[in-house]
Amino acid sequence: MTKNPLNTIPASDPEYLRFVAELEARIRTARLSAARAVNCELILLYWDLGRAIAEKQTQFGWGESVVEQLAVDLQKKFPAMTGFSPQNMWRMRQFYLTHTSDEFLSQFVRERGRKENVGRNAEKLSQAVRELVASVPWGHHANVLAKVDDSAARIFYLRATARYGWTRRILLNQIKTGAYERLRGDDKRHNFARTLPAHFAEQAEEALKSSYNLEFLGIRREIRERELEDRLVERLREFILELGYGFCFIGRQYRLTLGGKEYFIDLLFYHRFLKALVAFELKIGPFEPAYAGQMDFYLNLLNAKERAPDDCLSIGIILCAEKDNLEVEFALKSKTNPIGVAEYYLQPKLPMEFKGKLPTTKQLTDVLRSILPAKSRV
Repeated sequence: MTKNPLNTIPASDPEYLRFVAELEARIRTARLSAARAVNCELILLYWDLGRAIAEKQTQFGWGESVVEQLAVDLQKKFPAMTGFSPQNMWRMRQFYLTHTSDEFLSQFVRERGRKENVGRNAEKLSQAVRELVASVPWGHHANVLAKVDDSAARIFYLRATARYGWTRRILLNQIKTGAYERLRGDDKRHNFARTLPAHFAEQAEEALKSSYNLEFLGIRREIRERELEDRLVERLREFILELGYGFCFIGRQYRLTLGGKEYFIDLLFYHRFLKALVAFELKIGPFEPAYAGQMDFYLNLLNAKERAPDDCLSIGIILCAEKDNLEVEFALKSKTNPIGVAEYYLQPKLPMEFKGKLPTTKQLTDVLRSILPAKSRV
């Protein structure tokens, strides 16, 4: 190796560049850890302030005005600090009371899957709740408190934010599109219970949604299946967020061969926690029984040619514009591979209170044809 008498390091030296990259990674990790620690302390401070307000109101019978006065006094004591507005002080009180209510704690115990007595283990339970809420930024809490009433849904969004690192925008979008309801919905259609071991079937069922929100594609017209696939690959990050945590993209039009023929899977993923290949087939129209047979065939090929020795059985998900649940049930009865069928939607769904009350596109078209002159319809 040639010695450098001036001890200077060329900026293009590979070892030096590698060293800088390592230091950069360590600094970023340290900064992220520091930010998380600061956030944790802030959330716990707000928890304690909310608890103190609630307890003093109960103890001395203080009314609502104490919160307003407390906000004024704390702002005077700490003029350089933000967060002591009357609105935020009320939110701290709500924050504490919400996450220590019997309803929330009972649901939290059920979510943990443990047989615990809420009253007997109150201190341990409170600590577990504090650990969860402390892992989520305050701005996210404000959105969940304002927009989510159900305790189970609130726990879902808090845990998802903590685990997946959702930004506030992503969290809001997930709440808006009913991610919890679609994940827990009763409208899921699959044959996992019959084709997979019990413990794996439950995990696979958790990974499947009853419907998928593809509004982020910005599609407002009829498209072909290949164009839908193109859009999804272009917006892959948003698509994976909609699919859920654990999906890793492998490829599109994934090539499989059998004899002298070639077959192509629309989108292929690997799920880190299921430890299984997950094949997606995209259909722009309603579900057809033939789609189940096609997917079953693809899964046979995946298991024979692509599945690693320690992988679980490959899973297929058919995404279609609409489905008839009874038709799906009968189509999957004879299939030996795990297959799920789900709908997707490209535009905001009609609110429940309006469903069945507004005319369909066909009805509107028929009315227009009946009232327009024949020449206008040409």
